[in-house]
Amino acid sequence: MQKRWQMLTDCLEGYLEILILLHDDPDPDAVASGEALRYLLEERLQMEGRIAYRGVIGRAENRALVNFLQPQMEKLPDDVTPEHTPHQAVALVDTQPGAGNSPLPQGYDADVVVDHHTDREDGAGRFRDVRPWLGASSTMMTQYLQAAELKPSRRVATALFYGIKTDTRGLSRDTSAADIAAYFYLLEFVDVDALVTIENAQVPAAYFTSLTKAMQTARVYDGVVVSYLGQSDYPDLTAEIADLLLRLEGIRWVVCVGAYEDQLNLSVRAHSEDADADAEELATKIIGEAGSAGGRNTLAGGQMPLNGANAEELVDEIRTRTLEYLDVPSSVEPRPLVP
Repeated sequence: MQKRWQMLTDCLEGYLEILILLHDDPDPDAVASGEALRYLLEERLQMEGRIAYRGVIGRAENRALVNFLQPQMEKLPDDVTPEHTPHQAVALVDTQPGAGNSPLPQGYDADVVVDHHTDREDGAGRFRDVRPWLGASSTMMTQYLQAAELKPSRRVATALFYGIKTDTRGLSRDTSAADIAAYFYLLEFVDVDALVTIENAQVPAAYFTSLTKAMQTARVYDGVVVSYLGQSDYPDLTAEIADLLLRLEGIRWVVCVGAYEDQLNLSVRAHSEDADADAEELATKIIGEAGSAGGRNTLAGGQMPLNGANAEELVDEIRTRTLEYLDVPSSVEPRPLVP
């Protein structure tokens, strides 16, 4: 890690400011990692940092984390691509140029790319640290703080801890020894009261409306659940519901779909005990060339523009592709989750 930290500092030499870009609709891992990078560069390199994102921070827990951190975050217009300036570097955190949820197009030469998802080998970046064997980008940023011999503030430590916890589902999925080490290193600095408040954030009544819809439309096919939420209040509601459905006894796979504005959002989950699972491959097969997808072994997501198409017809196609990929015989009769 000392070598990576030195390479990062060399890359940023001469810059006075840095724009830190998160993936669209950022989750706790992205928010925490972005704030940790800002904190690190401010404390060690005296660089002024700004954090920006596109999309919506909709999940109640995610909004509670942002309220706790109070980071200097701004929302980017959808039609604007940030540009380099002689004094401002550009960093991309928890995603890569050209990824489906990235604010930067393929080939964009970001100064810094830090991510734990599948390495897009065609991705650009003067300094690239992409380690898909890790469970969270927050683990990577914890290692950078340690390499720089900088103790995390209570705010940053709490956010990084929560980022690791959510992305690895409490160290139960896609977890490496490095994730475990970072998790327990951060535990000493965590604001426990704040963490409890974040994890138990109150949700709006609309959440329960969507939850009811998800339960009513969920169909079980021999260890596979497919559910359609209809119109969602925020894009990552599909991920929230997918995580919940994966707790159903006997379930190996979950595919949850929801519409937000003129786009279908997809979340795929696989049981952590399935060593051969490849949720990213399934998400990519489902979306095809109509949109974009990405993820890891046990969780993945994707987006597909509707372009005026009938959402329910597309969901039927998604269901068919899912069952074909998972080799569920056509003779299997679906059963409703809620009678």
